[in-house]
Amino acid sequence: MNIFERLKLSAKMVAAGWKGESYDFSHWEGRKFWGIDNSNLATNENIFSVISRLSNIFSSLPLKLYQSYDYKTTNTFDVIANNPNHNMTSMELFNKLEVSRNETGNAYAIIFRDIRSQIEKIAPIESAYVMPFINRDDGDLWYKVNGSQTYYFHNMDMLHFKHITGVGRLEGISPLTVLNNTLRFDKAVQDFSLSEMEKKESFVLSYGTNVDEKKRKEIIAHFKRFYAENGGILFKEPGVDITEIKKQYFSSDTIASEQITRARVANVFNVPLFFLNDSEGGSYSSHEQLMIQFVQMTLTPIIRQYEQELNRKLLTQAERMDGFYFKFNIGSLLRGDVTARTAFYQMMIRSAGMKPDEIRQLEDLPPVGGNAEKLWISGDLYPLDLPIAERKTDKGGEKNE
Repeated sequence: MNIFERLKLSAKMVAAGWKGESYDFSHWEGRKFWGIDNSNLATNENIFSVISRLSNIFSSLPLKLYQSYDYKTTNTFDVIANNPNHNMTSMELFNKLEVSRNETGNAYAIIFRDIRSQIEKIAPIESAYVMPFINRDDGDLWYKVNGSQTYYFHNMDMLHFKHITGVGRLEGISPLTVLNNTLRFDKAVQDFSLSEMEKKESFVLSYGTNVDEKKRKEIIAHFKRFYAENGGILFKEPGVDITEIKKQYFSSDTIASEQITRARVANVFNVPLFFLNDSEGGSYSSHEQLMIQFVQMTLTPIIRQYEQELNRKLLTQAERMDGFYFKFNIGSLLRGDVTARTAFYQMMIRSAGMKPDEIRQLEDLPPVGGNAEKLWISGDLYPLDLPIAERKTDKGGEKNE
């Protein structure tokens, strides 16, 4: 059996399910090792916040297939946009992939094809079990997947989304690896603060005269009993000094540490500081400006990577040459408030930049057809294709025929 036949067999085996007589991929699911979730995603609030927001926003973006700006539907589009596999929706697939990409630096999904090379399903797998390598025989990128057995997939049968990587790297760099020292420092501060807060009240008892060991024990027992029975109230006797041992917890230290951690997490994940609810992240005159910064700095490179990976591996060369391409719609993130949208739409209609029906689509309203399918130009207003001689103007109450 040659390598291509083995690949087809492997694909069929995995397509049948995660577990069978000669293979077992069931331990790919989940993120637990030795019964414990060891990921920072499950133990650090800032990491959970930034990853959940990135993955939720990205997976909520509408995905469409276009052919030269016209919306199209095909079997491949139905798989990736509606039913990637029998266990999840498209949103859940992209959410899992983006979580894995941000947590481990890499996200993988196997592409299963039928005997006609048509896409049947797409299934995400745990990145810890995948290793990319360059095959010396053909010079192509392959992926080694460790299950109960070892499987190999050509790069055209594996979706791979990753964080930044250099020329000599095949895998993306994990943001959590970069943040290792920051997360350790943050945890140390939290552990110290918590231990100080949980400490019981401590005191120093000073007597003016020396006492023997028996008398000392009686004094301590009497002090503890009196403190417990009187709700923490102590009476100072003559010749006795009571000094409280103060706790070393200062809330300002914790706040400063959290601000430092949030700033470093924001830098590594390339998100604006306001993304982590930090008031020091700057002020914005409108929601639109805030989202423009996020889309331009953070989301656009991520979307571009996903679009190119989908175009290359889910579309054939003939389809790409025929003008087909996948595109995520980020317009909803840049719509601004009602006032800004109204001004933009009016400008676009009056300058023949958009048709009324196109604006209705952006607002999730059904098209009405007729003149709403035409481009208009102010004058005030005419269909763009109406001859100038047939346009009427009203100046000073007079009409020019």
